[in-house]
Amino acid sequence: MTDRTSRVSVRILEKEYQVACLPEERSELLDSAEYLNVKMREIRDGGNIVGLDRIAVMAALNLAHELLKMRGRGDAADSDVSQKIRQLRERVESALTRGQQLDL
Repeated sequence: MTDRTSRVSVRILEKEYQVACLPEERSELLDSAEYLNVKMREIRDGGNIVGLDRIAVMAALNLAHELLKMRGRGDAADSDVSQKIRQLRERVESALTRGQQLDL
């Protein structure tokens, strides 16, 4: 723990954990802990998985899956933007070659 970090208490499935974090990251840490708590409760209350370690692993897998899906959507959006930029650049270059005014 550095001089700038402080201990933050988070509660997940009725267990308390002390986590070190920077002051500017405290809010995000608390939000993350609450999100994880909700996900773990959903798994526990589903009744199919028993044991804190198994619930934690399933929650981690579900969260990793969500993250990868979101990244995939971001990649697709980046690809669309890149394609539009490329098309716009080609139009500009073509107009400059012909010496015409281009309406954007």
